Amino acid sequence: MSNQKLFNVAVVGATGAVGEQIIGLLERRNFPIAELKLLSSARSAGTKLKFKGKELTVEEATPDSFKGIEIALFSAGGDVTKALAPHAVEHGAVCIDNTNAYRMDPDTPLIVPEVNIDKVSEHRGIIANPNCSTIQMVTALKPLQDRYGIARIIVSTYQAVSGAGSRAIDEMLRQTREALAGNEVVPDILPVGSLPVKHQIAFNAIPQIDKFQDNGYTLEEMKMVRETKKIMGDESIDVTATCVRIPVVYGHSESVYVELKQDYELEDVKKLIAESPGVVLVDDPAGQRYPLATEAAGQPDVFVGRLRRDLGHARGLNLWIVSDNLLKGAAWNAVQIAEYIAIENE
Repeated sequence: MSNQKLFNVAVVGATGAVGEQIIGLLERRNFPIAELKLLSSARSAGTKLKFKGKELTVEEATPDSFKGIEIALFSAGGDVTKALAPHAVEHGAVCIDNTNAYRMDPDTPLIVPEVNIDKVSEHRGIIANPNCSTIQMVTALKPLQDRYGIARIIVSTYQAVSGAGSRAIDEMLRQTREALAGNEVVPDILPVGSLPVKHQIAFNAIPQIDKFQDNGYTLEEMKMVRETKKIMGDESIDVTATCVRIPVVYGHSESVYVELKQDYELEDVKKLIAESPGVVLVDDPAGQRYPLATEAAGQPDVFVGRLRRDLGHARGLNLWIVSDNLLKGAAWNAVQIAEYIAIENE
């Protein structure tokens, strides 16, 4: 990207788990930056972070922080995005937002580069990054939609605690030590910090991510339903999700059933997935090779395996999909979008 113009870039939520991943990716990818501004809440302002060997001071994010900024990457919560992104747009920035604030806004493109990068041009200053669990699923399923069409998706997720933030990681590790020592385990954060009832995550599986909605599904589950339809550009796809938090630090895993509209040959499906951008096929039952969260952690790709024809439906297909939720599920997806914008504005 050395022939590109240089951009003034801001990272909002720079001290958070996703923000730190974004900063690391901008450095490793040698993103064409003229000036990098690191922004956070007042509580974290003053923190020192390194970028390309230089020490940068994190500033408090305010409406005036975006003067001269051309690309702003937001990952500081939906309320922060709603409060500050419009000001960033007024100052001329393109905002890439990692929260739920604008995902379902009809005027905001919801982008997974391997699926619908062509929709970026429709933005009005804000581009939404989908939910982490949605991103990895649609990346794996898009080639199947293009070849066969998709009638139905049933997904059960096994989501890492890092999806709930660094405090959730700390809680899981603390609870694990307490449980192993035979001490009382006192939950403090999960499943939802703002709700009164808390559950142990160590040695447990919690079938609640985010708050329950009136229909009995959680907000996380409904995000997957709505976002999948929007990203795939097909409201007719039936989507059902059950989202579960498990005691894994990094890497979301998903068991996915897909009902295709046309007949398929399993070897053709495997070849199609193996050749898809951003997807790695790991499917060798005889060698006990399949996607694992421990192997996906730190990798930017989506890993797919356990492909098998459904026993009850002729056009049914079962898959196991794994990806690092902080990378492809958040930071890497956002940086991919930023790179596309940079190329388009050469």
